[in-house]
This record gives sequence, structure tokens and C-alpha cells, in this order.
Amino acid sequence: MLPVVLQTDLPHWPVRRGKVRDVYDMGDRLLLVSTDRISAFDWVMPNGIPDKGVVLTRLSEFWFGMLDEPNHLVTADVDAMQLPPDVDRDTLRGRSMLVRKTSVVPIECVVRGYLAGSGWKEYRQSQNVCGVALPSGLVESSRLPEPIFTPATKEESGHDENISFERMQDIVGRDLSEELRRRSIAIYQRGAEHARKRGIIIADTKFEWGRAGDQIILIDEVLTPDSSRFWPADDYAAGRSQASFDKQFVRDWLETTGWDKNSPPPALPHEIVQRTRAKYVDAYERMTGDRFS
Repeated sequence: MLPVVLQTDLPHWPVRRGKVRDVYDMGDRLLLVSTDRISAFDWVMPNGIPDKGVVLTRLSEFWFGMLDEPNHLVTADVDAMQLPPDVDRDTLRGRSMLVRKTSVVPIECVVRGYLAGSGWKEYRQSQNVCGVALPSGLVESSRLPEPIFTPATKEESGHDENISFERMQDIVGRDLSEELRRRSIAIYQRGAEHARKRGIIIADTKFEWGRAGDQIILIDEVLTPDSSRFWPADDYAAGRSQASFDKQFVRDWLETTGWDKNSPPPALPHEIVQRTRAKYVDAYERMTGDRFS
């Protein structure tokens, strides 16, 4: 188990810190560093999950190599990166990706294969999800007749907002919207097929895309427990919520603490940290077939 990394500090380049990643602007490249920070209810927890950033990076690297989709990854090998001699490569190793800089498409491209989360909530109200009409009689966690594309706006803080496909076309144009819908669904289907063979259901996921010259390429992370809803296939049953491979232990524990979700959150107890780490590592090992070390 590696030491927990909550923040990196590379003074050589401007940095933007998200909930999980430290993103360094290196000119025509970005250095994406996945820390061990973990968020819940739009708050970053005061302590992190050991190895979480490494799991996210290795899984994204795995999918970028497997999916055969144009993407932004240059290298995840820290020793192959041209970095100043005073940079501590050991802190970055395993959790960093050097990527091409792109003009980011301002849409979260969400694909749903099962009815869960905000999709389930919306379906109960209108039998639609983001303007997509669905059959009657579906229950929580139902497998959909076919995957649906439900875009969302990208928000700097707080939750992304689900929008209709028509609204997406207003924002980025018809041709690009149709291309991203087609490509996002195709990638989800390829990923979900592989995952099912490994004992994991990918219930839904989100993709991000960017423009590099005249090419639209896949960016950010891909099919990880932070960007997707992973369920163990051998425990799946429609009509209820499912066990997961993500930070559900963290959310569940926070709900028992009396925390008001408006003030800084409490530190996570050791047991919750270790159980959450185990879920992330299990997802990695099942999905890739490799032992995490």
C-alpha cells in the first residue's frame, strides 16, 4: 500500500485542482495527477483512500489501450516524461498521465444501460430520462432495452445538470451531438461487454471529449469507479439498489453521522477507508485480470 497523496505541488506549471485531480498546464500538454482525495455530497473528505489515484489512472490507461478509440493519452510512464530534475517522480508514479491538450466539449456524455441514480428518480416521475421515453413497468436497476444517451452540462462545482439531446444540440451543434452520441454508446457497449465477462456490470458511465485540431478525441478518465456505476454481476437483481465498487461505503457512513452536508465533513474512520480501498482494488483486478501491486 502506497502513502496517501492528498495534493501534489509542482511549482513549475499553473495548476487547477478538481475534487480528485491536480491538472498542470505544461503548454501543449497537460499533466493529470490523480490524488487519493475522495468526495461525497459535493465535499472533499479530509482524509483520502490509499491507492485510489493509482487505481483510477491504471484503469484509464487500460481502457485507452483496449478500446481502440482516438484519445489524449501520450504516456503514463513517469520515467518517460520530460520533467525538471527536481520533480519527485516517485510521488507521481502510477497516478499520472501526460496528455494532449484539447478544446473540451462542454458536455458530459452519459450512457445508461440500467435504470439507477438520477435516471431512476426521473423515470418514476415521468417515465422519461433526459427526454428519452422508456417502457412502462421498469423497476430500480432494470436493464434497459438498449443503452440510452443522456447528456449533462459540465459544472465547475456542484452536480452536473441533466439535459435533453435537443438542448445539447443547441449548445454544441447537431453534427457533433450526433457523433458523440453514436461514439459514446459504442464505447459503452464495448466496455460493458468486456466488464460482464469479468463479473462486473457497468450500469452507466460518463465520457468526456475534446477537440484536437479537426479530430474529436476521448479525454479525461474512462470507465473507472469514479466515472461509472460498477455492480457485481453475481449479486445483481432488479427491483432494488445494488452493491457497488465505488465510494458507497463513504456515502452510507456519512448518512449515519448527523453531518449537515453544509459544513466541512468529518474524517473517515479507518474501517471505511480500508473497505473503500478494497472495493477500488477489486474493481481494478477484476476488470484488468491483473493483480494490483
